[in-house]
Amino acid sequence: MILSVSRRTDIPAFYSEWFFNRIKEGFVDVRNPMNIHQVSRVRITPDVVDCIVFWTKNPKKMLARLDELKDYKYYFQFTINPYDKRIESGVPVKAEIIETFKELSLKIGADKVIWRFDPILITDKIDVAYHIKYFEELAKRLEGFTSRCVISFVDLYKKTVTNTKPLNMREPSESEMRLLAEKLVEIAKKHNMQVLSCAENIDLEEQGVEHGCCIDPQLIEEICGYHIDVKKDKNQRVECGCVESIDIGAYNTCCHACAYCYANFNNEKVKNLSSRHIKTSTLLTGELTADDVIKERKVALLKSDSLF
Repeated sequence: MILSVSRRTDIPAFYSEWFFNRIKEGFVDVRNPMNIHQVSRVRITPDVVDCIVFWTKNPKKMLARLDELKDYKYYFQFTINPYDKRIESGVPVKAEIIETFKELSLKIGADKVIWRFDPILITDKIDVAYHIKYFEELAKRLEGFTSRCVISFVDLYKKTVTNTKPLNMREPSESEMRLLAEKLVEIAKKHNMQVLSCAENIDLEEQGVEHGCCIDPQLIEEICGYHIDVKKDKNQRVECGCVESIDIGAYNTCCHACAYCYANFNNEKVKNLSSRHIKTSTLLTGELTADDVIKERKVALLKSDSLF
């Protein structure tokens, strides 16, 4: 099993104590977002977890406790964007985030910390030149601490349009995407990094960007030291190359409050997080009730004995 922690919220930044409690207990309960009384109980002991994929903008609270994951294989998708508080109001200042990135890389290895520069968006104050300038500044500071950068371009879903209207935010045009890809690849090469795209329709191989994936079977095999038998994740978009994983996060729980976020779509729920999150609960938010139906999810190692 590959454990995703988490596409739906930043567990390392805001819920690391809860996560380590779940590691100690050896299981986690996850509500079905489409049916709140349907709960999956997921065993997360080392004998069934091939790899954990962490998604975060600030894993600082986890750094002193990484020894508690000594029996697990894992890597981090670590987002650092060139945006200010108007767009990412709850994200710490860049200097602090960069230092955390470096510290994490030194602890676990540069191959296990993936820099995400996404989503790339355009506003009346942020254009292609802006992205090129700040990508170079970030790449310069992160050189030697990662070898891979994943990029993607913003998709303005209906639920994010309201949040982005005051910023005059838009998706980049195809010509802007191609120009950006070409320039970012040039910069990345200077700083010993490869640029990959995430869940993009556009083919940027001519600009030097290969299609990548976040739940990456090749990287997971390298980290685990064995082949895995796993299929493409059918629950993700067609363009997404990720393989199957189990996500233990919940929507409307991320306090970074990024204007482009698709995972927060109920501001009232986000505001009331302090009353909904209990560190000792088996669920990320709230507790089990008498109306809940708990089903044990079948999980196992994906390790394959096949040579082909």
